[in-house]
Amino acid sequence: MILKSLVVNLQRALHLVWHSSPRWTVVSLGLLLFQGFLPLGQLYLMKQLIDTLTLGVKSGFDASTWQTALIWIGGVGVLTLASDTCNALNNLTQTIQTQAISDRVHSLLHHKSIEVDLQFYENTDYYNTLHRAQEQAPYRPQMVLYSLLQVGQSSLSLLGILVLLTGLHWLVPLVLLLAILPGVAIRFKYTGKAYLRISSWTESERQADYLHTLVTTEPYAKEIRLFALGSLFHQWFQGLRTKIRQEKVHLATQQSAIDLITNGSATLAVCIASGITAYQMIQGAVTLGGFVMYYQAFQRGQGFLRDLLSNSIGLYENSLFLQDFYQFLDIQPLIVAPVAPKPLPAVWQQGICLENVSFNYAHSQRSVLKNINLKINAGEVIAIVGANGAGKTTLIKLLCRLYDPTEGTISIDGVDLRHYAPTDIQRQISVLFQDYIQYQLTVQENIWLGNIEAPPSTEAIWDAARAAGADPTIERLPQGLDTRLGNWFEQGEELSIGQWQKIALARAFMRDAQLVILDEPTSALDPQAEAEVFDRFRQLVRGRTAIVISHRLSTIKMVDRILVLSNGELVECGSHDRLMEQNGLYARLFNTQAQHYQV
Repeated sequence: MILKSLVVNLQRALHLVWHSSPRWTVVSLGLLLFQGFLPLGQLYLMKQLIDTLTLGVKSGFDASTWQTALIWIGGVGVLTLASDTCNALNNLTQTIQTQAISDRVHSLLHHKSIEVDLQFYENTDYYNTLHRAQEQAPYRPQMVLYSLLQVGQSSLSLLGILVLLTGLHWLVPLVLLLAILPGVAIRFKYTGKAYLRISSWTESERQADYLHTLVTTEPYAKEIRLFALGSLFHQWFQGLRTKIRQEKVHLATQQSAIDLITNGSATLAVCIASGITAYQMIQGAVTLGGFVMYYQAFQRGQGFLRDLLSNSIGLYENSLFLQDFYQFLDIQPLIVAPVAPKPLPAVWQQGICLENVSFNYAHSQRSVLKNINLKINAGEVIAIVGANGAGKTTLIKLLCRLYDPTEGTISIDGVDLRHYAPTDIQRQISVLFQDYIQYQLTVQENIWLGNIEAPPSTEAIWDAARAAGADPTIERLPQGLDTRLGNWFEQGEELSIGQWQKIALARAFMRDAQLVILDEPTSALDPQAEAEVFDRFRQLVRGRTAIVISHRLSTIKMVDRILVLSNGELVECGSHDRLMEQNGLYARLFNTQAQHYQV
C-alpha cells in the first residue's frame, strides 16, 4: 500500500514538473546522463597522470614523458571544466524550473480554492489541509525531480565505480554497500514518523500565523492598541512557536544521531578499503596511480551511494508531504452542474419557491433553517428581518446555491435549482453581503468587479456609483475612478466604513441581474444617506426581484412583503401594516426601535 502510494505520488509530481517546464526538464535529463559518466573519466585520467609522473620520477623525464603527462593534464582540465559547466547549467535549470513549478502549483491551488464549495471554507480540516499544501507544494515537486535526477546520476556513476572496484577485490564493493545500508534503514523508518510529527503541528502553526496577523495588520491595529492586547498576543505567539521549535529541535537531534551512525560506518569502511588497497600495492598488484585511483573511487563511490540512498529517502519524504497537496487537489465540490443543465430563463415569470426547506451546516447538528415554505413572485421586493442568528444570511446562501438544502427544494420558475448550472444561477444574482470586501484596487475596478463580463465602461460605473450615492466621494478623490483605495499599496486612499459600503453597494448595482440581494446594505450609512439609497433602490429594481435584509425596520416599510424569521423558522409574513396589526414579533421589534425616536 505504501509503495503504491509512493509510486502514484511520484507519477503525479513528475507530471506536474513536466507540464510546468517540459523543455528545461529535457535539459535536466541530458545533463544527468552526461554528468553520470564524468567521474569515471576523471578517475581514469588521474590514474594515467600519476602513473606517467611516477614513471618519470623513476626513469627520468624525457620529451615523450612530458608530452604524455601534458595530454593527461589537459584531459583532466577539460573534464573538470565540463563538470563545472554542467554544475552551472544545473543551477540555472533548477532556478528556472523552481519558478515555473511554483507558479504552476499556485495556479492549481487557486483553481481548486475557487472550485470548492463554500462549506469547505467553514471547516477546520480544510484549512489544515490547505495550510500544509501551501507550505509544501511550491517546492516539493521540484525536489522530487531533483532527487530523481540525482538518483539516476548517482546510479550511473556508482555502477561504473562498483565495476572498477571489483577489479581490485570483490570485498571492496561489498564493504561499500554494508557501510551505508544500516543508517539508511533507520532513516526510512524515521522519515515516516517525522512526517506524522510535522503534520501534527499544523493547527499550532495556523494559530501562530493568526496571532502574527493580529499583531501586524491594519484591521486589528486600533483595538489592539486601545485594549493593550499586543503584548498578550505576542506572548501567546511566542508560546506556540517555542513549543514548535522544541519539537523541531528534538527531530533535528534524532536526525543528527542517525547521521552520526551513518558517517561512522562510512569512516570504518574507508579504513577497511584503504587497508585492502595498500596491501595490494605492497604485493605489487597495484601501482601508485592505481592506489590513488582506487582510493578516490572508493571515496566517490561512497558519496554516490550515500547520495543515491539519501535521495531515495528524499523521494519517500517528498511523496509523503505531497500527499497533503494532492489531498487538497482531490477535494471534489458537492455542488456541481447537472450533466444536462436546463436553461435558466432570461426573464423569470413565476419567481422563487421554497418547499419544506431545512438546513444545517455539515459541522453542526443544529438546524439553522426549519421547514421553510415560501413563494417569492417575480418582480416582488421583500424584506427579511429577525434577530441575530435567526437564519437570514443562511437563507440567502441557499438562494444563491452556495449550499443545497439539507431537506426540501428551492425552485426558479418551477424548476429545482439543482437542475440548473450553478454558474447560470449566480450570473443572474447580484449580492451585497454584510461582510463585503474592501478590495485594495482602484475605484473603477472595485465597482466593475460586480459584472466582469461587461466592458469596464466609465458611464456604467458612474451610473452604479450614483445609484449607491458614492459619486460625491469619488469626485473628491485625487484621481477619481483611477484612485487606488486602501492603504496596502502606494498612493492608496483610505475611505471611511460608510464610504466603503457605498462602493460595495455600487458594485452590486453594476450587474443587470434578475435577483438583487442586499444584506444590511446601509448599516454604516448615516440616516440621510440611507434614506436616499432606499429611495433610489425601488427605481433600480423595478421589474426585478429583490430581497433586503435589515435590522433598521424603519427603512423597509416600502417593500411589498416582510418575512420574519425566528430560530430558523418563518413565523410571520405580510406587509408592514398587516404585521403591525397582528401585533406579533415584527410589531414588537418595530416598536422597540421606534420608542427610541419618540420624544
